[in-house]
Amino acid sequence: MPDRRLVSNYYVDEAGDLTLFNKRGHVIVGKQGVSRVFMVGVAYLPDPQLAHQKLEGLRAELLADPYFKDVPSMQPKAKKTALCFHANDDLAEVRREVFKVLPHLGAKVLVAIRRKEYLVMSARLLQFRQSKISPNDVYDDLVKRLFKTTLHTAEKNRIVFARRGKAVRQHALEEAIRRAKLNFERKTGISSHSETVLFSGYPSQHAGLQVIDYYLWALQRLFERGEDRFFRLLAPGYRLIMDLDDTRNKPYGEWYSDSNPLEPQKIKPVAG
Repeated sequence: MPDRRLVSNYYVDEAGDLTLFNKRGHVIVGKQGVSRVFMVGVAYLPDPQLAHQKLEGLRAELLADPYFKDVPSMQPKAKKTALCFHANDDLAEVRREVFKVLPHLGAKVLVAIRRKEYLVMSARLLQFRQSKISPNDVYDDLVKRLFKTTLHTAEKNRIVFARRGKAVRQHALEEAIRRAKLNFERKTGISSHSETVLFSGYPSQHAGLQVIDYYLWALQRLFERGEDRFFRLLAPGYRLIMDLDDTRNKPYGEWYSDSNPLEPQKIKPVAG
């Protein structure tokens, strides 16, 4: 992204969960309903309005299709596909249609991944020190990493975060972005004077959140289940994937990009 733009629009979401232990303190990573990895991703969209038009048009077309007439997730009262696309809720037939649209939206996606087996180790160490691991701190750290090198390319940055629960964490997110800018300046000597505005919202309000949801879902299926067919459909859109806990070759993790394309056989097996 070499040319300085007037406005850059980014959309941030997560996949997986940060559950590590049950109420008895037993590790439940990888058990039923508990993920083995946690990831945060950001999608840059060159034309958010185009994404809105394409996805809304597709959704209206599918809702009008008699084939889906009695499908529960397509009913307005369910507040699922009838409201917006969400990969985990959508039928396989619906997902296939969404996957056809996504590559044409020009999304550039960055993802940071934590393996929960390592978060368990960190949590145990903190317990020994009479402290606890904070899910919000893990999330904010990944946000900081994702935006470390992106916020100097436009006059103004608009970042939309998917709402996480009921809490509005505006100050914490602003601090993560401030630290990302500071780290970039320390490393490069280049100061970022771009205005950065943060919002929190729901996928039904921002098509970009539906886009990043699908990219994360496809990547999570690859890491958790070894399924690469969804990832292959979107592969050109992933500009950087940071597997931060795979330190077999580098202390900062394994980074996948054009110079090191992500392929299933390269992924370190995920424990749990």
